Amino acid sequence: MIYIFDLDDTLYDERQYVESGLHAVARFAAKRWQLDEDTSYQTMQQLLDSQGRGRIFDDLLAPHKLETKANIQACVSCYRLHQPEISMPQEHHQLLQQLPKPLYLVTDGNKIVQQKKVQALGIEQYFKRIFITHRFGIKNAKPSTYCFELIRKVEQCEWKDMVYIGDNPAKDFVNLNKLGVNTVRVLTGSHREVLIGKAYNAKLIINSLSNLIPVEQGK
Repeated sequence: MIYIFDLDDTLYDERQYVESGLHAVARFAAKRWQLDEDTSYQTMQQLLDSQGRGRIFDDLLAPHKLETKANIQACVSCYRLHQPEISMPQEHHQLLQQLPKPLYLVTDGNKIVQQKKVQALGIEQYFKRIFITHRFGIKNAKPSTYCFELIRKVEQCEWKDMVYIGDNPAKDFVNLNKLGVNTVRVLTGSHREVLIGKAYNAKLIINSLSNLIPVEQGK
C-alpha cells in the first residue's frame, strides 16, 4: 500500500499555525504602528473565534484608522511569511516512521506558507515526495486528482493500492472514492463535526491518527 497524507488538521493542529501567525502580526503592528502587542493579539483571537479569518486584519486596524489596502496587505504578508511555531504530536512522528514506505504528502495552500509549515514540523525526511498542489496551478488543488495521478504513475500501482488520509470531506475524498482509492477521514480540526453524504465522506473514519491501522491490500 502507498500511504498518502494531507497536512493541515491531519498531521498537526492547524490552529497552531493560525495563532503563530497572529502573534507575528501583533509584533509587526507594535513595531510599525505602536499598537499594543498583547491587545492586538487578543483582539485577533476574539475575531478569529467570532467570525473566522476573513477580515481579521481589516477589523484590527479599523479602530485606529489604519485599514488601508497597503496596511492590510502588509499584515497578510507578515502572516504568510512568518516563521511558524508549530509542532506535531510525537505519536504522529512514530506513525510516519513505522508505516511501510514510500509515503507521500499532498497539501493545498499558498506555496510559501505550506513549505514553511513542512520545514517547521521537521517532516520532510518521512516522505518520498511532498506535493504542494498550488505549485501545479490552483486548478490542480483538491478535489483534483492530478497530484495523486503523478504518484500512481511513479509507483506504477493501481488506485486500489493507495491510501489517502485527510480531514476535510468537502474536497479530500470525493474524486478519490470514485477511483477506488482507500480513503480515511480523521476526525480532527475544524471539519471534525461536519456531516456529509456518502460520496464525499471517506470509506473509513477514525478519531485520530493513532487509530490508523495499516490497510491490507485487497481489504
